[in-house]
Amino acid sequence: MKKSELLKIMNQELLDKLFGFCYARTADSHEAEELCSDIIFALVKSAQKEGEIEEIYPFIWRVARNVYADFSEKKRQRAERSFAGNPEDELLVIEATDSVESILEASLEEEEDMYQLKRIYRQISFLTKAYRDVMVAFYLDGLSVKDIAAIYGVKETTIKQRLFSARNLIRQELNEKGTGKGEMSDKENKPVAFQKIDYVIWGTGMPTTGDPRNVCTRQLSKQVVWLCKNKPRTAKEISEELNLPMMYVEEELDIQTWGENGSYGLLKKLPDGRYINNFVLLDTKEMKELEDVYIKRVPTICEKVIAYVEKNKEAYLSFPYLNQKVDLNLVLWQHVHTMDLIFNGLVENLLEKEYFADVESGKRPFTCFGYRNEPGKRTWGGGFDQSYGENICGYSKVIAENLYVTRLKAHFHCGGEAMLDAKMQLAIRAVKGIAVASLSEEEQEHAAKAIAEGYLYREGDMLYTKILVCDFDDWMNLTKLNDGLIQEYKPEVEATAAEIAALIKKYVPEHVLGDYKRANGLAAMPILDSLIDALIDKEFMTAPENGVGAEGCWLALKK
Repeated sequence: MKKSELLKIMNQELLDKLFGFCYARTADSHEAEELCSDIIFALVKSAQKEGEIEEIYPFIWRVARNVYADFSEKKRQRAERSFAGNPEDELLVIEATDSVESILEASLEEEEDMYQLKRIYRQISFLTKAYRDVMVAFYLDGLSVKDIAAIYGVKETTIKQRLFSARNLIRQELNEKGTGKGEMSDKENKPVAFQKIDYVIWGTGMPTTGDPRNVCTRQLSKQVVWLCKNKPRTAKEISEELNLPMMYVEEELDIQTWGENGSYGLLKKLPDGRYINNFVLLDTKEMKELEDVYIKRVPTICEKVIAYVEKNKEAYLSFPYLNQKVDLNLVLWQHVHTMDLIFNGLVENLLEKEYFADVESGKRPFTCFGYRNEPGKRTWGGGFDQSYGENICGYSKVIAENLYVTRLKAHFHCGGEAMLDAKMQLAIRAVKGIAVASLSEEEQEHAAKAIAEGYLYREGDMLYTKILVCDFDDWMNLTKLNDGLIQEYKPEVEATAAEIAALIKKYVPEHVLGDYKRANGLAAMPILDSLIDALIDKEFMTAPENGVGAEGCWLALKK
């Protein structure tokens, strides 16, 4: 191939490999970045020349090794010039007219000198920990190179090299445009002001092993996580991007890598010292594209659900409920969540078998997945919670379940004391009816609230359970009523899986591609709310006016 075509293969993957080559041969990420820049510059110069390249990758690595050899020789020559004689004297290598040392060590009386000192202090705060610590120890604490080497357990030449490199970094910053008296560089003028970031992050697994979301609540945390969304970043790059002293960035990186207890963090540190996200995180645009794949299928799903229920209405109504009355609307509210899950589950299975069969699923004790939320964006996703109790109101086992979405408020949540709630206990007792006269004055007050919230209804002098109730042994057969939808959904499932797979491969970074099911879960969140809205618009279902009613709540009882 022609040398002029060399630039066409300079993609992110190659740049990452070049950086890894450099990082393994240098003292720190700053030197690695410098060497990597030299290699890229050499390759760009080669691309501007005439000629042919027989084998492209051997040529690239040959250039890389040659540039590294020159880099090493220059480094050796600098060390020889800089580190001869007394350690303290060797540090004074920059001319007094513009040296960092002359300002740090001088008797500062002039306003300009004080101003330059402040600038130097600021630049020290932006150094990585290894450089920052030795600069503070040598110049501010007055320790000798020998003493500093003893404190950190390294050779004196290592300390001298860090001081030399740190001074050069600071000098480069001070020599930027806009360094006259009373002036600051563009970088120094940039305020530490974050554009507010909000996330919607879901989690699955065992939170007892540590929920990393708990240490990502501050804006600094969110900013750092966002910067590492797709591209690996060094602490220095993040510090410069946020215009924030390095010590704060390094601390935040440690927190987000550790997570809540060290078993899993939202960031992970790569072997080359850079940081990258450790979970699926989408931006608003990406999330919308994924959601739209499902949303546009909702009208068809709605039609199939209506046709299926109409065809099998007798089966739905003849299920052995224990209620005195059974209302089709309540039955639909009981099943609509399963109708949603069937569609999403079928898509997920197809993704696993046909599109990501060669991708190993992510294995973490607790897995996060989410997106950046922008003002005005509708937040999808409700909940489906269960509460379990034993020896409640004469029943050995009781399971209570409830659904909550935009149109429906929750009666209870997982982990709550649903079985101890007076309204729930009245619903359990009233399956076969309770005489109003048999209730105490306090129980009558609870009964009134239970009627208002849909647990009970009154017929004459009797109270009956309004939420659906079935026998414990029949409970597992409820979802089987919807099995026929599997075949009905098939054409839409196939089309959805194809589109979702393409978008996941486009937007989910390769290192977290094992969490493709979580990305699909995010995409599918609009289905439940949208399907409910569509069924209500078709007047096939109705919702309680205040969001709280018998809809979406039911019991399974065992004697």
